[in-house]
Amino acid sequence: MRIIQEKQIIDTVAKLAIDANYYLPYDVVAVIKEFAKKERNKKAKNGLFKIIENYKKAKKGIYPLCQDTGIAVVFVEIGNNVCINGDIYRAINKGIEIGYEKGYLRKSTTEPLKRKNFGTNTPAIIHLEVVPGSKIKISLMTKGAGAENKSNIKMFTPTEDIEEIIQFVIDTVKNAGASACPPYIIGVGIGGNFETAPLLAKKALLRNIKDFNKNKEIANLEKLLLKRINELKIGAFGFGGDTTAIAVKVETMPCHIASLPVAVNIQCHSARHKTIII
Repeated sequence: MRIIQEKQIIDTVAKLAIDANYYLPYDVVAVIKEFAKKERNKKAKNGLFKIIENYKKAKKGIYPLCQDTGIAVVFVEIGNNVCINGDIYRAINKGIEIGYEKGYLRKSTTEPLKRKNFGTNTPAIIHLEVVPGSKIKISLMTKGAGAENKSNIKMFTPTEDIEEIIQFVIDTVKNAGASACPPYIIGVGIGGNFETAPLLAKKALLRNIKDFNKNKEIANLEKLLLKRINELKIGAFGFGGDTTAIAVKVETMPCHIASLPVAVNIQCHSARHKTIII
């Protein structure tokens, strides 16, 4: 049994909070560059290159990529041969609090009705899974409200066909318009139940932006959705053009015979997430 101290988790999460907000994943940057080169609309092309310029300036200095430094969503895979000397939930939340203070990041969590800001950006949204092994994998996503507010879920009946699911995804992006800062990365969760479909959609956003689902049929759906979404011509920052989205990621799981939940989680171009393995 491997023992991991609570302080190591605190320090790791604090670093993740800062790094995720300062450094855009390079796979995202590379794809934005590819789309920028192909973009035919001059305003949209300029907007895409401004995203790259923003990434470079944030990387050089001590600047967050976006003023909305997000609510902290933490995915933890903990090995079944690991023993935490302390409380992992307390450690993660303390790490978020320290990271957001040390990194001069905006604290955005509030009491839901009275809207009192807690001043710590906690509690984090924590998803914990026990897996084989003696390591801890921590993935932190700092999810801004602009894109999150435009996300959606629908409980389909199993008699509805794939075209109706496709149209639901497209309509969700269309309704978001330019207000969630396109170009987008779209996470789609199909299956499970009311709570797991949105979780699938959010976890999909952690995938490398250049990969496709291992299931060939789902991979083809990802490609089709990206094509259809870009035909909306909303474009980067709403300027029109070819680049409304730069990727679509679909995850599925079995569901009840009488239901077919589908969730869409919209992510703006500032797809801030980082993973560390302890």
